[in-house]
Amino acid sequence: MAEDRLARIFALQKKFDDELAAKRGLDYDLSTWMQKETLAIISELGEMLDEVQFKWWKDPEPIDTVKLREELVDVLHFFVSMCIKAGVGPEDLYQAYVNKNQENFRRQRGQSRAGYSWD
Repeated sequence: MAEDRLARIFALQKKFDDELAAKRGLDYDLSTWMQKETLAIISELGEMLDEVQFKWWKDPEPIDTVKLREELVDVLHFFVSMCIKAGVGPEDLYQAYVNKNQENFRRQRGQSRAGYSWD
């Protein structure tokens, strides 16, 4: 049976985070970690914006999809790290995502909250 890919990503990230913290002597509290990794994600999203040519005042260039993918992976790297530190495992994340996805459909179909319906 193939290993669950999300669980594998979490395991790889945990191994990296543990080694990084040990080698660099990093020992922050949860709040500080969340702040640092949120800032890292914001930085990566800024790099992603550069890749998709958001500057309307410049001549457009073709999007480098390889670089775009790298930035997406960087965002995932920090996001998964945050999940691990916050005690959210791959199954927790999966279930929360499925629940939120279902709620989003209910909202867009006008079955949940007012002001969301796409009908």
